[in-house]
Amino acid sequence: MSNMNKTILGLGALAVILGGAIAFSNNSQAFRGDPNVKGPNYSEVRHDAMLKAFEDKDYDAWKNLMAGRGRATQVINKDNFAKFSEAHELMLQGKTVEAQKIRAELGLGAGAGGGRGQGMGGCQNR
Repeated sequence: MSNMNKTILGLGALAVILGGAIAFSNNSQAFRGDPNVKGPNYSEVRHDAMLKAFEDKDYDAWKNLMAGRGRATQVINKDNFAKFSEAHELMLQGKTVEAQKIRAELGLGAGAGGGRGQGMGGCQNR
């Protein structure tokens, strides 16, 4: 095989890999921050447990359900979880501006997911 063919083959393979990575990234990130879209790891049992954790303002239950995943687990703690729960409830009510204000105060960014896939702790709409 000539060097030209190897180069074309290599560039083609790179384009396929990059295209697949972009498509996967867009699909897997689409649910984040939108309480109306179920994420790829959604389960009804986890969803119900997450809702209960937010309703009860039970930081330990939420922390266990999150298992250290996501930016929220780096920012949210026992002291600010009640405020985070309030933002979650506001999001579910469609009061995104109010929720975004709280998220910004907590250091999670202005958007529902802060534009970085942060979401509201992996919980979707009721």
